Amino acid sequence: MSNFDDKLAQHISEISKEKQPERDLWRGIELGITSQQDDASSSRVTSKQWMAIAASVCLVTVLWFAAPFAFKADESRSDGYALIDAMSMQQQQQVNSLLASYESTTALTEDWQEQLKELDDAADVIKAALKDDPDNSALIKMLHHVYQQQIALIERVHAPKWQQI
Repeated sequence: MSNFDDKLAQHISEISKEKQPERDLWRGIELGITSQQDDASSSRVTSKQWMAIAASVCLVTVLWFAAPFAFKADESRSDGYALIDAMSMQQQQQVNSLLASYESTTALTEDWQEQLKELDDAADVIKAALKDDPDNSALIKMLHHVYQQQIALIERVHAPKWQQI
């Protein structure tokens, strides 16, 4: 049995002590960090936000079922990216609607449009990554989070003074 123990000890010493991950873990780590920050800074959901969320869910559901018919001519795109396109269109409509509703309200800060542009740039980067991996749920969640931040920014800078602390 000592021969067996010697061979076992030799095999154990040859095994690498460092385990390498099978895939890039940074996306998951980054998503975890941003979701923790979001949880810490989240506030009450207003009725406008509930209506926007409900409209988003309805639109995404309709587009999810209509996507095979609407995007049949472009078969090179996967169904996952069709959902991203639908999300982006719906977000743009929602942003335009909010901006139109706050058109007569003065903004509380001057640089909010720069912040909105930075969020647009972030969304573009995420969408570019989604072109390579359209079914990546972490990227889809990140894109959805950026879209939520855009809506929150617009509402926050146009909030009436009585809502400010």
